Amino acid sequence: MPDFENNPHQDDREDRLKKARETYPLLSPIAAAFLGLIGGFFLYQFVGGTLTLVIFGFDLENAPLDSLRLMTMGGQILFILLPALLFARWIYGDVSDIISVKVPNWMEILLFSVGIVVLTPMLQSYLYIQNFFIEKLAAHVGFVNSVKGLFDSLNDMVEKTYGNLLAAKNIPEMILVVFTIAVIPALCEEVMFRGYIQKSFGFKLKPFWAALITAVFFGLYHFNPYGLLPLTALGLYFGFAAYVSESLVIPIVLHFLNNFAAVLLYFIIGNDDLIKSDVMDTRGLQSNIFLFLMLAILFTIVIFTIKKYYSKIRNA
Repeated sequence: MPDFENNPHQDDREDRLKKARETYPLLSPIAAAFLGLIGGFFLYQFVGGTLTLVIFGFDLENAPLDSLRLMTMGGQILFILLPALLFARWIYGDVSDIISVKVPNWMEILLFSVGIVVLTPMLQSYLYIQNFFIEKLAAHVGFVNSVKGLFDSLNDMVEKTYGNLLAAKNIPEMILVVFTIAVIPALCEEVMFRGYIQKSFGFKLKPFWAALITAVFFGLYHFNPYGLLPLTALGLYFGFAAYVSESLVIPIVLHFLNNFAAVLLYFIIGNDDLIKSDVMDTRGLQSNIFLFLMLAILFTIVIFTIKKYYSKIRNA
């Protein structure tokens, strides 16, 4: 009969775990988080960008779209996902301790999905309100107008880049677009930001601050000046989901749903309103303020419901 109390293999495992706890982390968690931010940003934006220029040249508008999409997906996997996994293994010793993929139940996914359904139009309303007042200020303040000119140039570049990637003429191209814009970014960015980076900050900071700092860098990472605050809010919700659910699966699903909605909108009406930020009709300001406030109240109720749900199951 096996001797479960005196198992030499179990003793060896406990010795290895004890040694690992004494050895890791190799860096301060805060330093580890910034290593991920700087390393991921440099690798993807500069190394990936340089490789793209080397392969396709400077005339990216005439480069084969499918090849650009494949390059974009490959860059995210090689320069965002892989570094997150390698940093987690190198610095913390065990990837699973940092990047949790616990499978949530259907109720968890449903509750958080309701949140993203409410949050997405709420942020669109905010974007309209924000840009309305920026337009008004720019018309009367020279400094604001100069900054707006810089923002417009950067925003046009972002919209043009995404517009090219979203264009599809047939079903196979549409599937490739979904993978390029929704599937791969959701996986790679959540493993890096909500997995490795937020978890690293969380070792030294309170959960809210760890999620907020990660969300700010998540917003900056996308180079969308007008969308910085909405993207930060989106990242904060993803961070809340990762912390409360103790798994990356839910923020990955939420990230996918958000990006997929943008792709679907583009396919249906031919204009990606989730990216485009121009104020087209100033008469819509009041309706957008009303919509924003109503959705904000509804979103608060969703957050309260999520917290109550987890409090109930953990106290059961």
